[in-house]
Amino acid sequence: MIELLKIEWLKLKNYTAFKVLAIFFGVGVVAVNYVIYIINREVVQQVPVPGVSTLAPYGFDMTWHTTSYATGCILLLPAMLLAILITNEYGYKTHRQNIIDGLTRQQFIGVKLMMALIFALVATVLVFFTALIFGLFSGTSFSFNGIANVGYFFLKTLTYNLFAVLVSVLVKRTGFVIGLLFIYMGAENFISQLLWGLSIYLKREKNTDLGNMGDYLPLNAVDGLLEFPDNTIKTLSKTVMPQDITWLVFTLAMVYLVLFFLWAKRKFVKSDL
Repeated sequence: MIELLKIEWLKLKNYTAFKVLAIFFGVGVVAVNYVIYIINREVVQQVPVPGVSTLAPYGFDMTWHTTSYATGCILLLPAMLLAILITNEYGYKTHRQNIIDGLTRQQFIGVKLMMALIFALVATVLVFFTALIFGLFSGTSFSFNGIANVGYFFLKTLTYNLFAVLVSVLVKRTGFVIGLLFIYMGAENFISQLLWGLSIYLKREKNTDLGNMGDYLPLNAVDGLLEFPDNTIKTLSKTVMPQDITWLVFTLAMVYLVLFFLWAKRKFVKSDL
């Protein structure tokens, strides 16, 4: 696997799309969180709302959660990069040539899945150090309180990456894959909002609390594990909102993760080249 990863690196290191998307993501992690930090300092802190104006989203009791949640909005970038890399193999027929040259199908798709894991690990490390730096500058006492959210971020990133790998081996064409990623995510978020509304209706009108059913969808499951950080308004709203069934959402997230992995691997191994 190490030799295969070295080959992948040779493909990547001079690839312009890789450099651009990697820079955009790295800068984006810091930029997104800095914008939230400034808005909180210059706007939220100036609003005299009890419990809200005193929030410190990048203090060490919240920085791990805030940074992980905020960075989630740009996770499509590493997923898109994976999709481009894989569909380029189909476009230039290099996947076929690699197998003719002696690579097995399992090795070829295996290294792509490993790249999905590596991208997720790198993104998680970047989020960890970004959260740490913001926390240190907050002037609060160091704490690992909420560090589990960084783990949820890793799970979310890996899920998005594996989903991109799956769509790439199913569709095979770069433009179609990227378009489908955007369309699917938009459609799932729309359906999720409808299910969220239905969940509220069932709790209020039927006294039936099934949790937020929008979180039971494939990508929204990992989104549901990494929700908006707690604040006074969110705490008050929980009295009318469906309960958070975290164990169920986590279980579904893991099931979808394994499904994406196995489906992508089986599709490539069994399909015609």
